[in-house]
Amino acid sequence: MLNIVLFGPPGAGKGTQSERLVAKYSLVHLSTGDIFRANIKGGTELGTLAKSYIDKGQLVPDEVTIGMLESEVDKQPNATGFIFDGFPRTTAQAEALSKFLSAKGTEVNLMVALAVPEDELVKRLLLRGKDSGRADDQDESIIRNRIQVYNEQTAVVANYYDAQGKFEEIDGVGSIDDISNRLYVAIDNVAK
Repeated sequence: MLNIVLFGPPGAGKGTQSERLVAKYSLVHLSTGDIFRANIKGGTELGTLAKSYIDKGQLVPDEVTIGMLESEVDKQPNATGFIFDGFPRTTAQAEALSKFLSAKGTEVNLMVALAVPEDELVKRLLLRGKDSGRADDQDESIIRNRIQVYNEQTAVVANYYDAQGKFEEIDGVGSIDDISNRLYVAIDNVAK
């Protein structure tokens, strides 16, 4: 089983690249953002709770996120692997994911992080906000807060995987094809 954590700040291109990785490696894409948005749109209790955090640019609490993700993995018993997009965001989440996957006889093979300069991220997110209508992508102060939260709280998760020799940073600037090719090289090195 091939399990990839696709990592990077908001606007790094994780969603775009996930689609390509899913197609190339026959993986199941699990995006916590998509899971949260589906719950918010559906007006679920979890969605309302998640929205209260997301609207402030804050992280949704670990126990809520972990429970949702485990439920999504369990819905895919025949999967050949997963792309975890937007998860784990804390060391506690990384440890919980490791424990959960270990109980299923598998593990995270690689965390690949898309590195993009902050000004480029802001530009991308403001453009996405115009196109998508997402409120959290239309306010530069919320965008910058999300990036700051990522840098302070989330980026440290890379250390967890780096200590295990499972971390690789990928240049997230350039054409979509160029970025995809960089990701393929990194993944192919661990999928052998």
